[in-house]
Amino acid sequence: MRAETGGASRVTLVSRRVRAAPPALTCGDATIDSPVVHERGEPDGAAVTRLGLFGGTFDPPHVGHLVTAVNVRHTLALDVLVLMVANVPWQKVGSRPITAAADRLAMVEAAVADVPGLVAGALEIELGGESFTADTLAALAARHPRAELFTIVGDDAAAGLTTWERSEEVVARSSMVVVDRPGEPVQLASDVDWIRIEVPRLEVSSTDLRARFSDGRPLDYLVTDPVLQVIEERGLYRGAA
Repeated sequence: MRAETGGASRVTLVSRRVRAAPPALTCGDATIDSPVVHERGEPDGAAVTRLGLFGGTFDPPHVGHLVTAVNVRHTLALDVLVLMVANVPWQKVGSRPITAAADRLAMVEAAVADVPGLVAGALEIELGGESFTADTLAALAARHPRAELFTIVGDDAAAGLTTWERSEEVVARSSMVVVDRPGEPVQLASDVDWIRIEVPRLEVSSTDLRARFSDGRPLDYLVTDPVLQVIEERGLYRGAA
């Protein structure tokens, strides 16, 4: 094990297993050569050599997401980090109402519009149906053939990696990055080349934020002003819990 520090984040490389060549994948009827991210001045597909995938429901996107994204991008020296908006987040279907994907994408676009190196990803919305990381990585690899891919997950999601759809393909296609809670690293599968990154963890809950929108409690410093503007313009989270 080797630990390095850089800026406000700490990265630890775990294991030295050589990653197997990724299996051939298809993405249904999706057109892979169509744009997959809203790039807002970022390098084109051929220029990107280190690309991070940070997927989520983003319902709504908040400062905790942004703090994680900017710190991971800095620590790993990524050209681009994509906040990929899930079309249908299969883990949450049936547990609560999910805000329309187009609205969640608009919020993420607003959140990252002025943040260098962060872009909003629409690929999973374009693919349609339930969103699976294995499909997303396959499409990103086709769009950015020279790029090394990094899949960024929280510690809880990382601990449940084996429950993901085709998790072995996710591991084969990308370097797995887990964002650890400071001082509380979780136990992870030993056969995966995990990159652990410790970043400032803000205890911000999307569930709590939706409730705050509904009952009028303060949202100062929890959600950025551009995201708040999208929420107000589109009338989101009224009566939400």
